Amino acid sequence: MSTSVFTVVLLGLLKAVISQSTGCPDADPTLTPWNPGHDRNARVVVGRGQNYLLQSSATFYTLEVKDGGRVVFADLGPTSDTEIVLRTREVLVGNDGEFHIGSETCPYQGKATVSLYGRKDDQKNSKQVLVSAGGTLEIHGQHKLAWTQLTQTVPAGGLPKGTYAWDASTMGGGRGMHVHVIDEISGALVDWQTFDTYVSEANSRRLADFIDQIPSGKIVALTTQDEASRKLETTARQKIRELGSVEVGSLGHRQPWVFVGVKGDPSRAVEQRIPYVNKQSTGTASITGNFDAFFGSFDVTTTSEWLGGRSSFTFSVEGGGGEYIINLKDDVSSWQPGDHIVLASTDYNMEQAEEFQLLPCQECSDHQVKISGQIKYTHFGEISDDVDMRGEVGLLTRNIKFQGEVEDSCYGDNFCQFFDYDTYGGHVKVLQGFKNVHLSGIEFTKMGQQVQGSYPVHFHMAGDVDEVGGYSRPTYVRELSIHHCFSRCVTIHGTNGLLVQDTVGYDTLGHCYFIEDGVEQRNVLDHNLGLVTRAGTLLPTDRDDNMCRSMRDAVYGDYVPELADCRAVTTFWIAHPNNVLTNNAAAGSLHTGIWYIFHREPTGPSAGALPKFQAERSPLGRFYNNRVHSNGIDGFMIDEGVKTSQASANAPEEFLSRTGGRYKPHQNSDLSQPRVPAMIEGLIAFKNWDQGAWVRGGDIWFNKCAFVDNGKGLTMASEGTFPNDVGSSQQVRNSIFIGESENVGTASGSSVWGMGGVKPVARSLPHATTFPIRGLEIYDGPTIAESCTFKKFASAPEYDRWSSAIGYLLGNNWQMTPNNNVTGAKFEDVQTRVFHGGKNLPWFGTYEKDGDKEQITHDMDGSITGYPDTYIVGQDNYLVRNPGCLAKPEWRAFVCSGKYAQLYIRAKHPNTLRMSLVRDEYPDQPLTLKGPLKQGPNGFQQYQPTVMLEKSYTVHWNGRAPEQVTVYPINFNSGHWLRLGLCYPRGTIFRVQYQLERRFPYRIMHDEEIHPVSSLAAVERGDGKMFYFEESTGLFFLKVHANYDREGHDYCSHMGCERIIITATMTSDAVSDCTAAAYPKYSLTPTETVPMPNFLSLVNDCTGCGAPEPIVSDGNLKYLEVSVQSSGHAELQLLHRPFIEIDGVRYTAHQRGYFVMSVDALTGVVTHRMTFDTYGQPEADAAMASFIRTVIPQNSIVLVSVRDAAHTHASECLTALKEIGAQEPVQTVFRGNFAMVGFKGTVWPTWVQQVNLPSGQGPAQIYTKIPLMG
Repeated sequence: MSTSVFTVVLLGLLKAVISQSTGCPDADPTLTPWNPGHDRNARVVVGRGQNYLLQSSATFYTLEVKDGGRVVFADLGPTSDTEIVLRTREVLVGNDGEFHIGSETCPYQGKATVSLYGRKDDQKNSKQVLVSAGGTLEIHGQHKLAWTQLTQTVPAGGLPKGTYAWDASTMGGGRGMHVHVIDEISGALVDWQTFDTYVSEANSRRLADFIDQIPSGKIVALTTQDEASRKLETTARQKIRELGSVEVGSLGHRQPWVFVGVKGDPSRAVEQRIPYVNKQSTGTASITGNFDAFFGSFDVTTTSEWLGGRSSFTFSVEGGGGEYIINLKDDVSSWQPGDHIVLASTDYNMEQAEEFQLLPCQECSDHQVKISGQIKYTHFGEISDDVDMRGEVGLLTRNIKFQGEVEDSCYGDNFCQFFDYDTYGGHVKVLQGFKNVHLSGIEFTKMGQQVQGSYPVHFHMAGDVDEVGGYSRPTYVRELSIHHCFSRCVTIHGTNGLLVQDTVGYDTLGHCYFIEDGVEQRNVLDHNLGLVTRAGTLLPTDRDDNMCRSMRDAVYGDYVPELADCRAVTTFWIAHPNNVLTNNAAAGSLHTGIWYIFHREPTGPSAGALPKFQAERSPLGRFYNNRVHSNGIDGFMIDEGVKTSQASANAPEEFLSRTGGRYKPHQNSDLSQPRVPAMIEGLIAFKNWDQGAWVRGGDIWFNKCAFVDNGKGLTMASEGTFPNDVGSSQQVRNSIFIGESENVGTASGSSVWGMGGVKPVARSLPHATTFPIRGLEIYDGPTIAESCTFKKFASAPEYDRWSSAIGYLLGNNWQMTPNNNVTGAKFEDVQTRVFHGGKNLPWFGTYEKDGDKEQITHDMDGSITGYPDTYIVGQDNYLVRNPGCLAKPEWRAFVCSGKYAQLYIRAKHPNTLRMSLVRDEYPDQPLTLKGPLKQGPNGFQQYQPTVMLEKSYTVHWNGRAPEQVTVYPINFNSGHWLRLGLCYPRGTIFRVQYQLERRFPYRIMHDEEIHPVSSLAAVERGDGKMFYFEESTGLFFLKVHANYDREGHDYCSHMGCERIIITATMTSDAVSDCTAAAYPKYSLTPTETVPMPNFLSLVNDCTGCGAPEPIVSDGNLKYLEVSVQSSGHAELQLLHRPFIEIDGVRYTAHQRGYFVMSVDALTGVVTHRMTFDTYGQPEADAAMASFIRTVIPQNSIVLVSVRDAAHTHASECLTALKEIGAQEPVQTVFRGNFAMVGFKGTVWPTWVQQVNLPSGQGPAQIYTKIPLMG
């Protein structure tokens, strides 16, 4: 080899080494420069031995890269005006083919676009980038901040109070003269009055007085609606002339007239009056006054019209356009002039999101940008009332772009009945077996199709794409800007372990971040923003109401879909709970922000991949620090499922329509194993049209969350009530609820605008001006609310709005447990703490449903009422009343003391009756229940009244009594009782059974016959296992008595559910209503069983009450760092010392036996520690068991370490260890090692663990970080 040749080769190798070390793929000297030009018919294949550096734009029919071929885009640098554009119908990458634009360590700095063209009706119409087995797709654009939050409000129009708009055609407005007064400095509306000068001269005089008191310099706008001249007398006309009007003297019958002027400066007046012709065609009077003010110029515009047979008017204040500097939380110096950004809505309407282009701004700091254009809506940017409601700002522009080329309008079969634009964009699909896929710093626009499987970014049946799947560089997509796309944002289908991070999904059709089949697990969605998620056609749950009813090809027969089959368009659609959601923002969807929805069994190509029920019983992956707002129905949902069967005669709904589903998280998805609470931490839900959050299921616990300005803040539809998930509860702790925040919204973008109830300030409102806003909505149960703060709730009777901090589900068919407990509640600026509703109030309906009648809340510590251990009950429910109850008419409630539980009464043959329950102390106040179920003739009906214990009741029916009645004592403890008399026709013959019923797995554990006795007194003296039928009254008397205690939140005893089954053989068809015979015979004088406690002062800032800290999106979750080491005898000889270490503080075990410590799981504070020598002291066994059971508080982390030996006398203490989560084998062998992290509470969190090792194989060691509950 010659020297020159050797030198060239050496230089080439050096360049290759440099390229590899810098990570810049276009610096590889082995690449061949490539400038193929433009040929729309070229089917280009880059294969073995072909490594191309694309240096200029190119057009192909298709491009396929395979067999070791490589295509790399040349980086022309950030200063070059030249953009490399690759136009093609399809890019195929597979079988060791590689496609590169930049790299992870060397992001692309120039401008590059992959543009996919083609029509849906073309012969070749895939319009895709497809990565198949063996393919590599590495696309890495410039690192730019994906999204941030405002740190200061961006007001509409750039005006400090924002803009204002009123349209009487949609928002209402009375006849006569409307006067608006505007502040001349800020453009804010400061007063508005209406005077009916058609009907009354007194109103005319009031108008004159009103104008007279307007301060000089204020802007005044006057507008007529309908007719305003008939009684407009001389004084008022003169006052208007003094403002500068010329036309008011000539104002006549029904003439539209508008005026804008300045009080004290007649020269500024402008006005217009038009003659009245008729109601149909008179026309519109319109005038605009322009004003230059301290904060910039603004326009005051008002109109008055008679058109189409109706009169109307408008009024608005609009700020001038131009430039505006916005302040942001993060360093945005990576954003450049010319970039486009989007400001999310911070009101109820997602359409208030606005796009802006960035301008050069030398005066801006790294946390500021200057935007160009008119700001139509106010974007809230403050931490207000201790809650972070700062609006999000997302970046839309990237230097690498993937786009679909589309037609100017819709065509062919592209669902043009729903869309007036072309929805056939491009898509990127990644299949199983790919070699490497990493995407970052890319803009996707006009991508996706209204075709199944064609999405902007789509991982399709890719399997495990992280280390589990053998990827040393786990797959990710991050820093993507996906906007104005036609089908979803990122789809995760049959794929596990994908990281989706720092991505913006804006203005897309159908579920945006979409987890599809119900099998996908371990995926991480971190710090992503989704907003303006619109309806699409692909699935029933993607559709709006029109699409839902119109698209019927996949239903059975002539079935017309119910709207409830659809109505689920969601920004984060999570079909399996075992995925991680952290730091995301769902900032506006047609329907829902984040929805955990369940596939009873996997669907689509994933069918059969998991057992039935696996998803809806799986523990929740980490959920932390997510935000949901500006959603058309709900912010956050855990409930329901999708239909997993095809349409049929029995189930005519389309496949994957919405249907029922229940979340019951248990260890290993097994209902026979311990429950695992789903922890919802740091959720912020605000400005959602209906629910901030709705969750139905088993253990779902909220901690440090905030619910602000929602129709209803939080509804916990607990599955712990009979007969669902035994022992479960739903809880909310350390959280903040706000009814009417300082974020009042923008009138021009709001469908409902009215006066607030807390402050007399106009604001956007959910649903309607009469809608009863509630913070915590109580339903089902048991639910627990502990240490929560309620702020700014008030009923507004003047607007027929009955809001409250704590309320109840309206139109509730179901029951309400008395174990819905509230403690540590704090109220700030709350006028209405609780409201029970009533008949004929707006939104409350007839108030005739069972749950409406049975509303009850347990005020455990008096923090609501001032009376500890009392119950707030409805004012018409005499089953739970006593003479000592305190009336709260402003709540439509009573506060009562007593012992409360429930009856569950199941009736068959028939199942259509209304049941009336009468307490003997209030015989003229029956409670009538109709039951919630609608079943066939062989089904049953259920009734579940709340009752006061140690009282007597009778049951009556509006027809012949059911042939079978089953009575369960619910939430009774051992010894609890009440007397029940059920009405039957005379001559009835009974078979009565007492049973113990285990709920899961279902089994009758005990069954015995109950026999009659000869007197009621015998029943009252008995244990519940006897009955007496009194022929004279028709009453079947039974003592409902509990023989066993409950545990935790179980509604039945630890032995099972006790029940009495009454089977009646009746010879008469008479109506079974025995009230006339029963009373006054069994009437009693009302008495208290528990006296009312003394009143405690209601102190709004009570120590220890309320949420302990602000709820902010960038708060850090607190962890407890724990190390436990256990050393048996042999390990001690090797100097392994046993210890427990908590957050760096070491506690050494100096004595033989078990060393036990407890830590408050809410605060991380050590509460107790003790050593028990169960090797040498027999009494230590019982002492340790007692210590765990009675000394250590509930909700405690329990840490255990054995020193030397502990096995000899350990017996009962081992049972106690099992109670806090230990699993067999628990007993240590002779001088063995045992370390444990347990939990004392109603469940065992997933971090509970133990290590049990024989002597000589230790020490036993545990290291873990435990997320604190507090």
